Amino acid sequence: MRVVTLLPSATEIVYALGVEPVGVSHECDYPPAAREQPSVNRSRVDPEASSSEINEQVAEAEEADGVYAVDRETLAELEPDVVVTQGVCDVCAVDHVLVADAVAELGLDADVLTLDVHSLDGLFDSIHRVGAAIDREERATEVVANLRERVAAVETTAARADDTPSVAVLDWLDPVMVAGHWIPGMVELAGGEYAMAEPGAHSRPREWTEVRAYDPDVLVAAPCGFDVEQTRENLADVTERPGFDDLGAVRDERAYVVDGHHFVNRSGPRLVETLEFLAALCHPDLFDTPPRDAMVELDPLRA
Repeated sequence: MRVVTLLPSATEIVYALGVEPVGVSHECDYPPAAREQPSVNRSRVDPEASSSEINEQVAEAEEADGVYAVDRETLAELEPDVVVTQGVCDVCAVDHVLVADAVAELGLDADVLTLDVHSLDGLFDSIHRVGAAIDREERATEVVANLRERVAAVETTAARADDTPSVAVLDWLDPVMVAGHWIPGMVELAGGEYAMAEPGAHSRPREWTEVRAYDPDVLVAAPCGFDVEQTRENLADVTERPGFDDLGAVRDERAYVVDGHHFVNRSGPRLVETLEFLAALCHPDLFDTPPRDAMVELDPLRA
């Protein structure tokens, strides 16, 4: 079975099911073996730019030919049986329509499987769908059962908490965007309150005054595509905003940076690890604290 995966979460799913893809996206970097596979798409946005510059580049790309381009020559050479793409966000990964068009125009005998994850249940369903598409149904059942067991353990422990802290997760810094999709439901499973977005809703820009008015007990900065180091380079986009130091999360030293690229914005199997992180941030008395290489304080002076 020759599989091409065009988003990092799908790559992680395919590897978890015991299949090595023959081609991946330019962002696929986990597990490390994925970095050795040929890239089948490219981005028209500079990933090393600042958050405000990236936002401008994305807007310009969307008005032109789109954020991503499919490398049709490489795709044709790989002769895939299955191409896994996504329909969640055309900024985060190549859109399924572009992929379907490329497969059709190249005359490839390949199935295009589109994932559209907005919750943990949606992730589990996607794992089953990928398993069925690549003849790994039994393995998919095992993987999902293990993940559900871990989710249940978090939910059971969080139910013992005496409080329900309010939480805000920012998946972009300039402009400020509050994370949607799977994050609201995961925060609730972790024993927190997430009132700035509904479960399954798309992430969208918010006024900073809204964040200040919400005044979360726990604040997480996890920009899409940014690891901890790149997030810290852009922290002034948040820390220099009016009233940042007055937020309850900052005063109580419960403001954090989390690796958004790997742990928040990628809807693969490691979302359950992210759930465990969130539970530890909401209830450090009940859960083990995440490792420092995955999380640091939001204010770099206290990191």
